[in-house]
Parts: sequence; structure tokens; C-alpha cells
Amino acid sequence: MRNKTIWPVLGAAVLLAGACSQNQAHHDDCVHVVDESTGRTAASCLPLAPRSDRVDLAQPHFTHPGRITNPLHPTSRVTQTIYGGQESGKPFRTEVTLLPGTRTITWGDRTIHAVTSQYVAFSAGRVEEVADDWYAQADDGSVWYLGEDVFNYDHGVVADTEGTWQAGRGHAPGAMIMPAHPHKGDVYRTENLPGVVFEQVTVRAVGKTVDGPYGRIRNAITVHELHMDGTTEDKVFAPGYGEFSTGSAGGDLEAVSLAVPTDAERSPVPAGLAALGRSVRTARTDPAPATVRAVYEAWDAYRASEAVPALLARQMTRDLDTWRTAPQDRAAALRTEQNTTDLLLRHEPLRTVDRARLALWARQLEIDARARDAGSVAGDVTSLELVRQREDTPGSAALTADLKKAREAADRKDTAAAGTIARQLTQDMAALR
Repeated sequence: MRNKTIWPVLGAAVLLAGACSQNQAHHDDCVHVVDESTGRTAASCLPLAPRSDRVDLAQPHFTHPGRITNPLHPTSRVTQTIYGGQESGKPFRTEVTLLPGTRTITWGDRTIHAVTSQYVAFSAGRVEEVADDWYAQADDGSVWYLGEDVFNYDHGVVADTEGTWQAGRGHAPGAMIMPAHPHKGDVYRTENLPGVVFEQVTVRAVGKTVDGPYGRIRNAITVHELHMDGTTEDKVFAPGYGEFSTGSAGGDLEAVSLAVPTDAERSPVPAGLAALGRSVRTARTDPAPATVRAVYEAWDAYRASEAVPALLARQMTRDLDTWRTAPQDRAAALRTEQNTTDLLLRHEPLRTVDRARLALWARQLEIDARARDAGSVAGDVTSLELVRQREDTPGSAALTADLKKAREAADRKDTAAAGTIARQLTQDMAALR
């Protein structure tokens, strides 16, 4: 859901962007377009809204920054949101999770203890981008974006950290990401360091009703977002979820599959869902045509007995169709188990679901190590580490030690050692229960 345009701009371009930024503060004359293919700053300017339309110009004050209760960006109230869809023709899935603790941000003369949100994006089931995003709510109820640590992955390995920024560093200001009470025509900048990061948002409509994972949602808003490369896109924000959808079902799409506690239900895991989980785990261990068909049968039985969010149902059916056609397809098998684990969120605490995810990635680590796929092994270890990062207590010393060993094996591309450690990790996780 990020769609940011951030470039390592070279000397003259930086000076140009800096001069433009200084001028921007007074007149909104020009924010230069940055060409997406080259990263170079163009002479042309973005079609900015007039300064008089902006609602992010007053200096925010932060008395209780960690209490983010704005219904359209409820960062401190939603523990995890799962997004799904497709991007560039590949299945796309995102986990956005509230992390324990805070990040101290010094912005001018303000010291702000910001909430940290972990963003993990998967393309075709594999980790593609990770970011820690920092948010704070001002006293007027508006929510401010104070920066992010970004890691972009290529075949399991960090390719770059482009996109990292923090309010107060390099003259970067904090940026409003949601007004307290948005109105049609409001304009604000969710990133505002021209030449490095920049997005301008215009509210197009308020009071909308949208289809949610488990029913209709009122008082959503739609916005139009202008990026630094001149491209635009429309987004929906919905109460209880925050950023709700981007794109359309026919093209690139990123939309909420479900969120907790918004969609949580106080009921035990349904028997059909438990049976589905068992069949998926069996088939991933023994991906024969018969065991994969059994997963499809379990999915049909569960779906007939329990309401399933439309987007997640569509993704599950797509991945199962792929897996049934090619039982040895490791990516389809992984995505199917990810979908199944997501469904547990409605019935189990996040901590319990994350332990199921740890077990999922330990199994995947063993599968990829057996295939001698060093890149996937590295990505599996990263995924284990990211889930582990969400724990609010140190937990098992054995698990911590074995995760460190797994990282060392992945870094030296020792897939045989990684496979051995994967089996030990599975035992560590069984001990947690």
C-alpha cells in the first residue's frame, strides 16, 4: 500500500530539490517531477493544489502521541491488518502489525514517542519489502507520519534501503497522514521532502459506505494521491481499518482481507478451519495429488460452514487452483498456508497466530533447504525474524539461539545446515506451547 517514489538523487539534483523545498515553504511554486526510470529530477513541476487548500500547515502538538484513536488511522487500536490482492500480475499480501514499544523522534524542539507499525509485503508468498513506520497523533486528533526504516529485498536478500527517512533528519518534516476530521477538498502531504520523498493527498469524498470483510462499513473516505513521479492513484480509508484499498480487482489491487480486533470473533476455532489447517500442513509435507485434493475438499467444507471475507476467499481459491494443477509448486503451497493462518486471526489472539506463523516458516525453511534454494532460505529466516520481532517478551532462549544459527547459515548460504536448524526450530516452537 506504499507506492512511494524515492530515489538516491545525485548532487545537482539534490541542490535543485533543496532550493525547490525552500521556495515551496512560501509559495508552492514547484515540486519537480522525478523520472521513475532514471531517478533524475526533471524541469517540469507537479500539478500541486493551492496552498490555501492545505490542512497540514499548522504546527502540531503531541501531548499523548501514542494514543492514536483517529478512526480512519487507528494505528494503536488495530493490532494487525492483512492486505491481499495482486501487483504486476503476482499475488500480493501484506501484514501490518503494531509493534511493542515506541520510537523516540526529535523533530525541531519536539521529542515525540511514536508508535511503531511493522509493514511486511510478500510477492508470490516471498518477502519483498519490510518497513518500520512511525506514527503519532497530535492533540487535535490528526495523525502524523514521522518516518520509516525501509528494507527492499531481492530473492531473500536486502537489495537496498531506499525510502528510509525520519522527521528531524536532513531537514525532513513530519507529515500529516490523516486529518482529525477530513472534509472533501482537504489537501495534505503524507510525505514532504521534495526530491527525496513526496506525496500529496486530496480528499475526494467523505461519508462513503464500502464493503468490508464482514459487512458494510460506513463513513469511509476516498482520496486522490499524487506521487513524486507524477503518477496518481485513488485510495479508500475506512473506520476501524485505516488504509483500506488501492486499485481495482481487474488490475493491481491491495485491499484489506481482515483486521483484528476489528474483525475478531469471540469463538473457538471452527472445526472446519482446524481441519483445513491440518490438511494443508499434511499436503505441504507430502505434496501428492491426493493430499492436495484433500485440501481443496477441506476448503470447500469450511467455506460452506463459515463466512469468509470475499478477497481472502478469492485468493485462497486462486492459490489452491494453482497448487492442484501443480502439486510440487512450493510457492502456491506456501501461499495456501499463509491464507489458512490468516483465517485463524478471527478466532485466536495474535500471539497464538504468530506462533503458528513461526511454525509455518520453520517448515518452509526445511522445504527450501532441501531444495538447496539459498535465496528462499534467506527469505524464510527473515520472515521468522520479523514474526519474532513482534513478541513483547524475550520468550524462549533456545528459539532465540537457533534463530541466530539459522541467520548465520543463511548468510553463508549453507542450506544443509539451515535444514538441520529448521528441524530444531520446529522443536523449539513445539516447546512454546
